[in-house]
Amino acid sequence: MADLLGSILNSMEKPPTVGDQESRRKAREVAGLTSFSFGEDEESRYVMLFKKEFAPSDEELEAYRKGEEWDPQLAEQRRRLKERAALEEAASTQTEKTQACPNSNYRDKYSHLIGTSAAKDAAHTLEANRSYGCVPVANKRDTRSIEEAMNEIRAKKRQKRDDDTGTQSSSF
Repeated sequence: MADLLGSILNSMEKPPTVGDQESRRKAREVAGLTSFSFGEDEESRYVMLFKKEFAPSDEELEAYRKGEEWDPQLAEQRRRLKERAALEEAASTQTEKTQACPNSNYRDKYSHLIGTSAAKDAAHTLEANRSYGCVPVANKRDTRSIEEAMNEIRAKKRQKRDDDTGTQSSSF
């Protein structure tokens, strides 16, 4: 079993060392190259090198990725067609500008909520309802001192205690 494993390992190609990878990277940087890989994984995979000053366009890269041959004349025709279509679309949107008209008036739709009378007239007739808590600020202030409030609380407790003891003694 060990012989079989040894023969398999010996027949395999050794992985590149770190020094090999660095030397390739340095050579690419010194030469001023960019690389692009195309094709399907494990099948017909290839790498193309380009000089940085003559880098391919996006359309050219897209053609290579699709597996097509790059044709500059065909690409120029496609670019012109796209420009024409964009110009026609821009011209059609400029000529089609129409006034937006809503289907219904929101005042009619929500008249049960906002009412039909003017807001100024409604504001003059508005009266605060006491059941909703519209209390003047003067009525909300407690003008007692702390000692007075504490004495009142103690008196209420005494009163309650006396009432409780009175009802308990009469129930016996």
